[in-house]
Amino acid sequence: MKVAFATQDLERVDAHFGWAKNIAIYELTAEGYSLVESIAFTGDLQEDGNEDKLQPKLDAVKDCAILYVAAIGGSGAARVVAQGIHPMKVPQPESIVDLLEKLKVVLQGAPPPWLRKVMTKGKERSFDFEEEAANG
Repeated sequence: MKVAFATQDLERVDAHFGWAKNIAIYELTAEGYSLVESIAFTGDLQEDGNEDKLQPKLDAVKDCAILYVAAIGGSGAARVVAQGIHPMKVPQPESIVDLLEKLKVVLQGAPPPWLRKVMTKGKERSFDFEEEAANG
């Protein structure tokens, strides 16, 4: 699954979603993780109620299951959740690698229900209707 991080320095989750200079996106499995891409944002990123600045960030994280942020506004959070992404707020700046390591350990065990649900993002469910009809 893909996990996104709002970051100013590409090393820590230390940014408000709307003000983030960068979004780092990692592919995570129970075996490990790797950086897929980091996307830099320029222009006026300060808090100003300008909802248009969120759209490029929402586009950047659309394939992600989880988004880590230092903070996120109500409107931004609603738009993230509407895309099927689970926002996670960290109380203070935290290392992206540390967060990935913690998530990896959770994936190796028994992930909580919310995580099992977001892990299916991007995976189409397929049913064998013939088999179901034969048993029905």
